[in-house]
Amino acid sequence: MKKAIPLYDICTIDRSVHHDLLIEPLATYLDKHYANLHKAHRHTFYHLVLFTKGKGTHTIDFSQFRVKPYQIYFMAPGQVHSWHFETAMEGYIVHFNAELFSTFLQRPDHIQQFPFFNGNSENGVYNIPVDLQTKVSSLFTSILKEMDNSQRSLDMIRVLLLELFIHIDRRCVNERTKNIPQQKLLTLNQFKQLIEKHFRLLRLPKEYAELMYITPNYLNALCKDVMGKSAGEMIRDRILLEAKRFLTNADMDISEISYELNFQDNSYFSRFFRKSTGITPEAFRKKITQ
Repeated sequence: MKKAIPLYDICTIDRSVHHDLLIEPLATYLDKHYANLHKAHRHTFYHLVLFTKGKGTHTIDFSQFRVKPYQIYFMAPGQVHSWHFETAMEGYIVHFNAELFSTFLQRPDHIQQFPFFNGNSENGVYNIPVDLQTKVSSLFTSILKEMDNSQRSLDMIRVLLLELFIHIDRRCVNERTKNIPQQKLLTLNQFKQLIEKHFRLLRLPKEYAELMYITPNYLNALCKDVMGKSAGEMIRDRILLEAKRFLTNADMDISEISYELNFQDNSYFSRFFRKSTGITPEAFRKKITQ
C-alpha cells in the first residue's frame, strides 16, 4: 500500500513566502509544484484558485469537476484534492492560513461567514459571470502587485481578498439561493455548522433539532425542500466524507477509523460504509491508493 496522502502547509510548499500567505500566477506555481500536486493531497490552510485559461479536471473530496476558464475554486483545510490538466493552465492561486483573518477587525469568524469555505466541495466551485470576470481578474492582479510591493501591506491584501469574497458571495452564491427565503437559508446554515461541529457524536436529526429549538419534522422538511435530501442523509453524508478522508491515510487501520468516528465496532462501521457506497472500506482504500 502507498503512503498516506500528504498534508501540506504553506511553508512546506514554499519556504520563502510569508508564513500566512502565498499568492502566485497559476502557471508559475504549477511549474514549480505540479509534479506533486497532480497526486491527491491535503492542506492545513485555506486555498483558492481562479482558472482563466486551459482545461482538465479538479477532484475535491472524491467529487470530480471539469475545469474551464473563469471558474473559481475555494477549499478549506483538510479537504482532499488533486489536479489533472490537459493543456497549459493560466490563472491565479492563493493560500492563506486562518490567522490571516482571525484577528482582522476583531472578527475571528470572518472566513466562516462565506459558504464557499465551509469544506463542502459542491459549495466551493463557481463559474464567474461574464460581466464580473474583468473585476475578479483585476482584484487578483492588484493582490499580486501588493505582494511584490517593497512596502507590502497585509491589511491591503486582506481588504482586496475580502472584496473578492464579497463579489463572489453576492453574484455566485446568492444566484444559487436567490429563490430560497432568507430564514430558511439561515436555519439550514446553522444545521450545517452544527453537523460540522458534532457529527462524530450526534447522529440523529432530533438531537440537532433540539440544539436549534425547532422540531425534527420541520428540520427534515426544510432539508428536503432546499437540499433535496433528508436531515439524516446530510448527517450521514458528513460522516461518510470523514471516513473517506481517514481511509486515504494508510497508517490508520479500520479499527482506528471506526473509533475516531464513534462507531460501536468495526463491523458496524463497515456495514455503514458499504450501505452508503456499495463497497467495503478496504475496497475503497485500495481503489484510491492503487
